[in-house]
Amino acid sequence: MSSHQEENVQSHRLTIKNEIEELTKLPEFVDTVCEEAGVDMALIASLNLALEEAATNVVLYAYEGKEGMVVIDAFYTSEYLKFVITDNGIPFDPTQKEDADTTLSAEERPIGGLGIFLVRQIMDDVIYERKGENNILTLVKYLKPVK
Repeated sequence: MSSHQEENVQSHRLTIKNEIEELTKLPEFVDTVCEEAGVDMALIASLNLALEEAATNVVLYAYEGKEGMVVIDAFYTSEYLKFVITDNGIPFDPTQKEDADTTLSAEERPIGGLGIFLVRQIMDDVIYERKGENNILTLVKYLKPVK
């Protein structure tokens, strides 16, 4: 056991149906978590973008037109913010997707791939796991200590 105890982890949960309209609940959820964690406005905007991209992919593709739920858990300390997106849709690991080639023009680029590219640019860690019937996508942003 390390002598450094993990400080109090705060958490929030948002559960939505896999319907595009449900994504309108996401910005308020992200804003609430980030404001409690003391994150600055510029980073909040980036985190909102990353979460919107990741959650939109789940809502649009995880259930292949069937009804389903998406659970977004947020955890934070003064050192990090972690968002965990869980669904029990079809197995899909977005981390295995190649980054979009941003050197190509928009016309030359194949459709798709830009969302996960943005998520990887914004977040410090992007981790996918398949546990039982669940896809679990963990997005971590390390917070710089205030001097």
